[in-house]
Amino acid sequence: MKTSVGIEALAVALPRHTLHLEDLARARGVDPAKYIAGLGVREMAVTDPGEDTVALAATAVRRLIDSNDVDPASIGMLAVGTETGVDHSKPVASYVQGAAGLPRHMRVFDVQHACYGGTAGLMAAIEWIASGVAGGKSAVIVCSDIARYGVKTAGEPTQGAGAVAMLVSSRPELFAIDLGLNGTSSAHVFDFWRPLGRREAVVDGHYSIDCYLEALSGAYRDWRGRAEAKEIVRRAASALPSEQLAAIGYHVPFCKMAKKAHARLRRCDLDDVLGAFDEAREERESATSFERQVAGSLTLCSRVGNIYTGSLYLGFAGMLNAGAAALVGKRIGLFSYGSGCASEFFSGVVGKNAAEQIQRAHLDEVIGSRERVTVEEYERLMALQPDAPPDIPPAPGAFRFTGVKDHRREYAAG
Repeated sequence: MKTSVGIEALAVALPRHTLHLEDLARARGVDPAKYIAGLGVREMAVTDPGEDTVALAATAVRRLIDSNDVDPASIGMLAVGTETGVDHSKPVASYVQGAAGLPRHMRVFDVQHACYGGTAGLMAAIEWIASGVAGGKSAVIVCSDIARYGVKTAGEPTQGAGAVAMLVSSRPELFAIDLGLNGTSSAHVFDFWRPLGRREAVVDGHYSIDCYLEALSGAYRDWRGRAEAKEIVRRAASALPSEQLAAIGYHVPFCKMAKKAHARLRRCDLDDVLGAFDEAREERESATSFERQVAGSLTLCSRVGNIYTGSLYLGFAGMLNAGAAALVGKRIGLFSYGSGCASEFFSGVVGKNAAEQIQRAHLDEVIGSRERVTVEEYERLMALQPDAPPDIPPAPGAFRFTGVKDHRREYAAG
């Protein structure tokens, strides 16, 4: 019997505050269209020091467990993908295990590879369950990060923060992954990195975009070859292989990147299938295809900004929140990219109960409950010391970092 493995449920945690990019643009003397249209982002999440990577991850896991009546004893693996960990040795997953009251008999670890870390954890869980050695247990994979570039820097409007927690099991109510079809591409490059001791990353922006697109081309072609071999997609001028996917989600350090990515994906098909084509016609068809296949995945990302490892999966959540009913039973594709670099293109089928299941995440409530802050308040929050969080009680169901005592980080539960 064919094994079915994938994402059963998910939950999202966001900081309490959001900054509208229109406000930021005006404060910086920039035309708001440069941020909103140029980046495709309307808002970005803003943290205070109490909302660190652990607090966001633990809040997302608690929501996942509570909203889906998950028995903690049924979880046999907890992995956190992050590039903004809080300790060089102790993983975020260890803190989350304690905060969420998860059992001792489980595999617990972090995965670091820039924005690809969450996907690496997800694939480890998928293959662990599919292999049969999980013994019927599920896994929880969390993507939790804070994208910080600093006040008045070039990367300032591409900041953000949040966490996405996913329950991975043999009951893929949201998304059953196509086992063995994953396409990969990796290389040793310096497009983005964060040396030890720095809160802000070092970025070679234009080069990073080139690295992303080159990795996408390699990973997609690898996936497509495997999918063609299994006759999941076919090469045809009337319907390119990528057009045979009902929707596609891309890693989005900023939402406009999805347009660049989708155009490159189609170009791979056009070059390989047709060889020659009308550039003007393709520009029109690419825009139409983007609206049909990709736009829905940006509904949440455009209001949160960059959350590194979680950006792809926030997009996936937004895609389902915006149109799960129309995607039920259809195959979609997802592309993950992490600087440095590693990438993966994978696919799967949206579950028959996805529309009902995604409602358990209460995504409209999560994103709508945040407080809009002024640029002045944002700058004040950014200037706070990371180890001295303000004395604010955590909201019900949430966690907050409260400070360091005897070299130990402490957290409070709401």
